[in-house]
Amino acid sequence: MFVLAFLGKRVLAAAVTLLVTSFLVFSLLAASPGSPEQTLLGARQPTPELIAALRAQHRLDDPFPVRYWHWLSGVLELDFGRSVRSSREVVDILAERLDVTLWLGLYAFVLVLLVAVPAGLSAGIRRDTAWDRGVTVTALLGVSAPPFAVGLMLLSVFGVGLGWFPVFGAGSGFADRISHLTLPAVALAVAGVAIVARQTRAATMDVTAKDFITFAEARGLPRRVVLGRYALRNSALPVITSAGLVLAYSLTGAVLVESTFALPGLGSLLVESVSTKDIPVVQGLALLTAALVIGVNLIVDLCYLGLDPRVRHAGGV
Repeated sequence: MFVLAFLGKRVLAAAVTLLVTSFLVFSLLAASPGSPEQTLLGARQPTPELIAALRAQHRLDDPFPVRYWHWLSGVLELDFGRSVRSSREVVDILAERLDVTLWLGLYAFVLVLLVAVPAGLSAGIRRDTAWDRGVTVTALLGVSAPPFAVGLMLLSVFGVGLGWFPVFGAGSGFADRISHLTLPAVALAVAGVAIVARQTRAATMDVTAKDFITFAEARGLPRRVVLGRYALRNSALPVITSAGLVLAYSLTGAVLVESTFALPGLGSLLVESVSTKDIPVVQGLALLTAALVIGVNLIVDLCYLGLDPRVRHAGGV
């Protein structure tokens, strides 16, 4: 029962957040400079027939709450309207671009976990050693490096100079896509590695100073058991929190990286849509981004429930 109540509260909070976000997103059309008709016309020539059709399609003669309810009803059926630039369905455009962004974000997130967690764990265990200082300095440099600057450096060295990886495009097929997305994923992962490594190091240092670690070592348990079962698991909660933030950023904040590597993802679509005032696409992107962030936060909450017995015991599970 506690698990269901826990999930119900999180899902309800996510639904309310999405509802508020949808209202703010819909307000973009009313808040954009000029009249709504000018915004929805885009580059098309204004004619009385076209303006009348747009007013009827978007219910511009109705009060704002009525228009919002009509738009929200369509969104619940995955109908975000049509793009001003191409007249295509917004949901089709988002589906095409989402594939590349998901590949890139998940690839970068896997790199973050594979590098940051072992590096931070070993630095926390070997505090005040050369390895610890090296990880700390490297993390400081990584978190200070702008992703687009890292991307340009990787392009120059490994793309143009050495020719090891393609310099643009997303590729097709599993192996080709991995090859095309390696440099963008590394550029996107650098800051995430720095954040998660520092958080893992701090959490490990805190846990290894606890009495139960000393007792486990005094019992003669193998080092790998002490580190894996006791140290890593008890330092996992802050690590998962930071990893969740990095995952949300990887999925939604790759605008500069996608532009640097000419990737047809959501980030480059956002730049194109904002520059051309394609409000329906911007609205769809904003809602999709909010849904991705909320979904990641929900997954993090579920991880808390699985890893921390105190959360389950608080509800009598």
